[in-house]
Amino acid sequence: MNEMISAEFKKNSHDQVTKLGHEFESHEFELDWLKKWSQYTPNRSALVDGDTHQELTYSQMFDQAQKAAHLLKNKYGINKGDRVLHFSTNEVYSFVLYFALARLGAMLVPINYRLTPREITYLISNSEPALIVYEQQYHGLLKEIEQEIHVPESHWLQIKGTASSFVESVQSYAQKYDGFDSTTETTGLIIYTSGTTGFPKGAMISHKALFWNSVNTALRLNITSTDSAVIFLPLFHTGGWNVLSTPFFHHGAQIVLTKKFDADQILNLSSKYKSTLLFGVPTTMGMMSRSNMFSAVDLTTIRYAIVGGEPMPIEQIEIWQKKNIPIRQGFGLTEFGPNVFSLGEADSIRKKGSIGFPNFYSEVSVRDDDGHALAADEIGELWLKGPMCMSGYWKNPKATAETIQDGWLKTGDLVRYDSDGYFYVVGRKKEMYKSGGENVYPVEIEQVIQKLDWIKEAAVIGVHDEQWGEVGHAFVSVKADYYDEQVLREHCLKNLAKFKNPKFFTLLKDLPKGDSGKILKRELKHT
Repeated sequence: MNEMISAEFKKNSHDQVTKLGHEFESHEFELDWLKKWSQYTPNRSALVDGDTHQELTYSQMFDQAQKAAHLLKNKYGINKGDRVLHFSTNEVYSFVLYFALARLGAMLVPINYRLTPREITYLISNSEPALIVYEQQYHGLLKEIEQEIHVPESHWLQIKGTASSFVESVQSYAQKYDGFDSTTETTGLIIYTSGTTGFPKGAMISHKALFWNSVNTALRLNITSTDSAVIFLPLFHTGGWNVLSTPFFHHGAQIVLTKKFDADQILNLSSKYKSTLLFGVPTTMGMMSRSNMFSAVDLTTIRYAIVGGEPMPIEQIEIWQKKNIPIRQGFGLTEFGPNVFSLGEADSIRKKGSIGFPNFYSEVSVRDDDGHALAADEIGELWLKGPMCMSGYWKNPKATAETIQDGWLKTGDLVRYDSDGYFYVVGRKKEMYKSGGENVYPVEIEQVIQKLDWIKEAAVIGVHDEQWGEVGHAFVSVKADYYDEQVLREHCLKNLAKFKNPKFFTLLKDLPKGDSGKILKRELKHT
């Protein structure tokens, strides 16, 4: 009976996606969201700088995006299909830049400013940007790698702080670009995800995918133009862009943006701007609940908090519920959505550990290694299908073909669903773990460790951590008798972003292996 229910659910979901997908493609849907909202609610606040309280209405944001598009096209030659690199912490005008590029049919490539010069060099070289928009504090790093990235300094544009910067230039600019050159299939964002081969992959997110993610999000979270939320996740992360930000702009709501996470600031801003939704990961939710101001701050306008990344501890759910803020948990990934599953607040304790069930226009299947669909309570790989799927990986047809097959995206996540249709993540096929909400792939760390000539082998696993959810534990063997953990730690710090650095190191005579010679990570024990 349960299998029949599941099959019928999938069929109905597929029929809805197919029907609406055809309707979407057969009409000229409005992708120029700012233009519409500048007509409907020109004076409504669209975007607020949480640090300075600078505010842009929808009319002002549309005006600035038009001017920015003209500036980028005429001064820097940005045209349809070009990439513009965003190398900056969160700025209000980061969103203006995105919407300006959408007008030109160009792509924004936000990159992780926490990475090392080696990692930054790869991302710039791989994306081949026509322009780098950067924050002043990263100018020295760009100079350091200038000869390797092949982007002349004449095409480095500081985001703000000088008369010739992007922000100041747009604010004083007179001409506007009235066109809108993106179509539903145009890539709007390339968001890099850490690669299991050691090289990050750029997920190409089309305007169609952004539209359908917004539809899915609004249907499950009841988003309207009266909503407001504080966004602190970095804009190199899909969480910063697509969990709430782009859905909010699509629906004419308000985003309050901060540069970084600060528990007291997020609580203050949520109260000041009467936030209706709060988004975070268990780590940030825990930090806010432990703030001295948590008990006193007025958060009565928040109807619920959305938590992603990993399951929320029951203790934390209960703390927030006592504050009259129910917890909704979700699950998704950069390559699809990312708003794929949602667990309603009424089920947060009853279905502990569940990611809920799929959003409206997401077709799901649990498959074994041979691609056969599995029944309830059988563990297999999560496959996803729907119009919010990425177009593919930038300049990586091999990885695209391995990930997307017959329209299905193979996530690499091991899941099961129960007899009620609620899904649970039980493991990660690709060994990825999450540290502080950031995806970490052991292969990349292992490759860096093995660059030391005295290291013979390395294996990294994710282990539980009270503060960050998971951290890395590296197990190594050496070629001779020499081993210096301090040198190893410094080597990792130099070549890996901080969140990727293992917290623990263990020296073993030999790493455990199977008959084929493959390292058996399941036999590595964290003590």
